[in-house]
Amino acid sequence: MRSLRYSINITLDGCCDHRAGIADEELHRHHAANLSRADALLLGRVTYEMMEAAWRPRAAEPDQADPFARTIDAAKKYVVSSTLQQVDWNAELLRGDLGEAVSRLKQEPGGEVLVGGVRLPLALAELGLIDEYEFVVIPRIAGHGPTLFAGLSKYVDLKLVGRQELDSGAVVLRYEPKR
Repeated sequence: MRSLRYSINITLDGCCDHRAGIADEELHRHHAANLSRADALLLGRVTYEMMEAAWRPRAAEPDQADPFARTIDAAKKYVVSSTLQQVDWNAELLRGDLGEAVSRLKQEPGGEVLVGGVRLPLALAELGLIDEYEFVVIPRIAGHGPTLFAGLSKYVDLKLVGRQELDSGAVVLRYEPKR
């Protein structure tokens, strides 16, 4: 069975707005390594469109030097959306009941599935489908939102399974749900 890992950057005060982070080369290497260990990405529409706009190679620059850009470009992507009619960029739409669709995806042969974003992981946490949570805590106080898991209906108790400090002062914290 494939595992589903959620990874996101957050500030010390819990802001998960991608513009509030401090993206440096080491952080991109960390996330490129995450992507290379995963078989696929699971993204909501907003995150898919944001990542595609930022990282899809342009015709004028097809050979991007950035390892993160190359890795995300090549990754298989599953997009959860009821509004998109089609996707490309090595992507496939997931439709229907979210719990059933993601449970089927986890049952398929293959390696880890990596999920990002804010709203989709909230729904997946509600359904108990996330096997590992990775929070990359950026040493910055943003003073604004959005924050993670706003509106979660129940506690999700976690146990620490890994910690890594980056040269920037960011700390990578990995947790698994207590079951």
